[in-house]
This record gives sequence, structure tokens and C-alpha cells, in this order.
Amino acid sequence: MNIGMLWFDNDPKAEINMKIERAVAFYRTKYGKSPNLCFVHPSMLQSATDEPKRLPNQNGSVVEVRTSRSVLPNHFWIGVNNTSTSAES
Repeated sequence: MNIGMLWFDNDPKAEINMKIERAVAFYRTKYGKSPNLCFVHPSMLQSATDEPKRLPNQNGSVVEVRTSRSVLPNHFWIGVNNTSTSAES
């Protein structure tokens, strides 16, 4: 992802899935396409594995969630992954 949108959400009552869904909805409204990649701080995910998580959206698309220490807690770096993976069919 070369270009993305930084989203801040520190709502203590919302789960991370809901926070990402809010960011996805705003991104879709603002830019006219659905994002498929989101970077979060490692502390925001419950499991500390390096494997990316895949979260389905309300519109049926999937957002890959990866961790990055360069993203602050409660921030979401969200956008479109412009490289295709050959593992997905």
C-alpha cells in the first residue's frame, strides 16, 4: 500500500472489528472504493502472531489486518493493497 488514510478511533466500548468497519465505511464514502488492507499497532490485536487477519465487511469484501509498530495505538492505516497475492484463488 503506497497511499492510505489514517483513522483514529479510541472508543473504549467498541471492538476492533467495529472500529475497522467504521474506517472502511468512511473510506468507501470518501474515495469511492473499498479498502482491503489495514495496519494497526500490535497491541490492538489479541493474538500476537505475525500472520495477517482477514475481517469480512458488511458489503462482503475482506480487509486484511496486519500489525506495524509504526502505527500508534488506536490508529488505523487503511487503504488498497496494490499487489496481488498468488495464494488467493
